[in-house]
Amino acid sequence: MQGVFIEPVSGIRGELRVPGDKSISHRAALFGGMAEGETHITDFLLGEDCLSTLSCLKGLGVEWEQKGTEVWIRGQGMDSWEEPQDVLDVGNSGTTMRLLLGVLAGSPFAATLTGDSSIRRRPMRRVGDPLREMGARILGRQGGNYAPLTIQGGTLQGKEIRTEVASAQVKSALILAGLRAQGETTVIEPVLSRDHTERMLQAFGANLVAAGPRVLVKSGKPLHGQEISVPGDISSAAFLLVLASLIKSGELIIRDVGVNPTRTGILDALRLMGADIEERDIKEISGEPRATLVVRPAPLHGVEIRGEMIPRLIDELPVFAVAACLAEGETVVRDAQELRVKESDRIRTVVEGLKALGAKIEELPDGFWIIGQKTLRGGQAQSHGDHRLAMAWAVAGMLSQEGVSLEGMEAAAVSYPNFLEDVRTVSFK
Repeated sequence: MQGVFIEPVSGIRGELRVPGDKSISHRAALFGGMAEGETHITDFLLGEDCLSTLSCLKGLGVEWEQKGTEVWIRGQGMDSWEEPQDVLDVGNSGTTMRLLLGVLAGSPFAATLTGDSSIRRRPMRRVGDPLREMGARILGRQGGNYAPLTIQGGTLQGKEIRTEVASAQVKSALILAGLRAQGETTVIEPVLSRDHTERMLQAFGANLVAAGPRVLVKSGKPLHGQEISVPGDISSAAFLLVLASLIKSGELIIRDVGVNPTRTGILDALRLMGADIEERDIKEISGEPRATLVVRPAPLHGVEIRGEMIPRLIDELPVFAVAACLAEGETVVRDAQELRVKESDRIRTVVEGLKALGAKIEELPDGFWIIGQKTLRGGQAQSHGDHRLAMAWAVAGMLSQEGVSLEGMEAAAVSYPNFLEDVRTVSFK
């Protein structure tokens, strides 16, 4: 791991655009590979996870071209995919792994998927078991729960499936399998998770009806290539929102950020704490709403976050915890046990990391409890190879008294390759 020292800053001023949304970039590439005709994607995220999706598509015989943040996917339909000659490596991308399992479940060949050490520790049974109910054959370690996973595609039968957790990756895998299954497939979540799959598949021409946490999909209709413009990733913007809310002075403008209601939990949570965040120029492009966000420093106070809000800010909780450490009063996060099966056990690593920087934070089975204070001391931190932690600790360092010596900042390349460069452009001491 590489080490970097994050110095404290006192102000922020400027305007920028964060990289393209990771979830939308994955889906645009994958659905383009499943479609007939060319799909043109602009502002594609060139993070490591999305590049893994492109690499896997190439391994399945899908042709594509990339120039800068533009990608052209030359799809020939789902039935044109070829049996891979080698193992498909998803890198650190759980989205690539789980969504590909859904697509490949109905393909007429076998494929083996693996990834890095983090992926090989992440449970896949929550996707594999319902796919098996539909007729898929999936083999892997511990009964098919851990990669490497081999999936032998075949005939699938549509089912009504109630998922145990609100997970867009699980839901999307089952919807994609339903596109190849006989009859109807209905996926019902406990609460609505992010709905990028439903929005985009409807644009591609899928026979799909979404009504809140219930999605009905039928097979038989081909997908057709589309023009997809990817908005800025609100999960990446979250680090800048927290920094600009807690900094001593300034104003930050973040252009063209995706504000899909299933993803704006971080905006709602920060505003509950008292943050000054304004949305301007709201519009919808390629089926996804976007806006310019203007954020100014404001005194924050503790809140309780739980229930239906959690799926809407699950990826932002590490940096939300940083905000809570510097907010007046107590903050409690509950119902976030999903954090334990991310790139790291994000409940344990968040608590341990912030304690090392001087925070008053305790681990709960499904979240954490925080007593806010005026400042963080700073110190040493490590990312554990987790991109969200790397950027959260960088924000904590900028807001600390002494700065933070951070190991593993390179993990940020998964979703925001130029994070430090962007922050240094708009911040000042």
